[in-house]
Amino acid sequence: MRVEMLKSPSGALIPASDDAGEMLRKIKVGTPVFVEVKRIRNYKFLKKAFALFKLAFEAWEPVTPLEYKGLPVAKDFERFRKDMTILAGFYKPVYNVRGELRLEAESLSFSSMDDERFETVFRAVLTVVWNRVLKAAGYASEEEVERVVNELMRFDQ
Repeated sequence: MRVEMLKSPSGALIPASDDAGEMLRKIKVGTPVFVEVKRIRNYKFLKKAFALFKLAFEAWEPVTPLEYKGLPVAKDFERFRKDMTILAGFYKPVYNVRGELRLEAESLSFSSMDDERFETVFRAVLTVVWNRVLKAAGYASEEEVERVVNELMRFDQ
């Protein structure tokens, strides 16, 4: 589980969004947790990228419902996010244990990404999600999608 937090004036870490708060509410009071703290270069960039991914994920419906060994295959946000990043051209090739080539999405860790790099990644992902998902969902252009993403960010504050 990954949760974005903000440091409050009292020094306590508090959820940075409603989604983060909801994730934390699932943990029982008194439950020990391991926390790894990473500073984010520009939190607004992170929010913008995830607002785009969430918008596209909510609009996306798999073409055919699938089953695997009799179990339904569910939509998965993390898989979707990684697939869109790979389709945008930001990946590294790796081998799995069977010796097969696999593409791993490049990390969206903004602590290692400057503003210019973020803009490059964001534009490429925006193009992919618009062409693959949001155009069919009725969005007129990438510019319209970006306006909606910016509006969603305002509501999430």
